[in-house]
Amino acid sequence: MTQMDRTMTTTYGAMGDRRGGWKETAQRYALLPLRLFLGVTFIYAGLDKLMDEAFMAASGTGSVGELMNAVRGSSAVPGLVDLALKSPEGFGYAIALGELAVGVGTLIGLLARLAALGGALISLSLWLTVSWATEPYYYGNDLIYLMAWLPLVLAGASVFSVDAAFADRRRRMR
Repeated sequence: MTQMDRTMTTTYGAMGDRRGGWKETAQRYALLPLRLFLGVTFIYAGLDKLMDEAFMAASGTGSVGELMNAVRGSSAVPGLVDLALKSPEGFGYAIALGELAVGVGTLIGLLARLAALGGALISLSLWLTVSWATEPYYYGNDLIYLMAWLPLVLAGASVFSVDAAFADRRRRMR
């Protein structure tokens, strides 16, 4: 059997029919909208912070320093806030660049599980610090983002991704 025959059998089944149906196709593509949304959103969030001079300041209206000082008393983990307050500008750049890296990795599907883990950790840290005191809890978007990252941590990026292209290439080289 040639490589082309193996590919056709795998893709279309032994009789030339499409293997599986709409349910299998839906399952395969189910996480793609979530991946696209989170990737674009985190790229936007990172760029938005990097382009906002007021946010990247240690103090002043709209600064990361002001935000950290405001949430210090209501944070679930005040030690994280104290760590950020040691260098508010550095923390601002770390969050912005982290969001950008996570967003790009998620969007193109490069090291997708690692990128999703990074997104989950960013969302977890923001939930435990910035939005911890939000009431009721479901108004805090960081918890929702944390939960949205978890399926991508578990499943990765199976379609339209650099990871899938590398996996396909490895399979073909066997």
